[in-house]
Amino acid sequence: MKSFFENGVYDEISSRLNQLNKNTSATWGKMNVGQMLNHCQMPLNIILEKEDYDVKPNWLINLLFKKSMYSDKLWKKNLPTAKGFAIKDKKDFDTEKQAITNLIDELNTQRERNDWQPHPAFGAMTKEQWGKMQYKHLDHHFRQFGV
Repeated sequence: MKSFFENGVYDEISSRLNQLNKNTSATWGKMNVGQMLNHCQMPLNIILEKEDYDVKPNWLINLLFKKSMYSDKLWKKNLPTAKGFAIKDKKDFDTEKQAITNLIDELNTQRERNDWQPHPAFGAMTKEQWGKMQYKHLDHHFRQFGV
């Protein structure tokens, strides 16, 4: 699994993001493209310490899900979204695209950083685990929208 912090990955993610437009349709799931971009900001906000979304540790979720966040196996289509992370209200594509672009750019400026905070639900994670989780989440949703 690629890591957001690897050379070339920022360029790949930025390129895929720029292939999206307000008319891009999902190949699975319930979110439209604006909602997806808003949803994808949440893990970026967590790693950048901008928001924790009042996420609580859960031993069952940790046991079942934590390893899948940074394994090489792709996530399946239509996985359930964590409570509080589902986006149901209307989102403006241009606003959401600019917001996620800003977060991706900011995370890229911190790619040499090694002292990442613990995840509010999953606890201590290495830089490699954080980077893989960020890439995997973005990749999953970009694949959802065909980019």
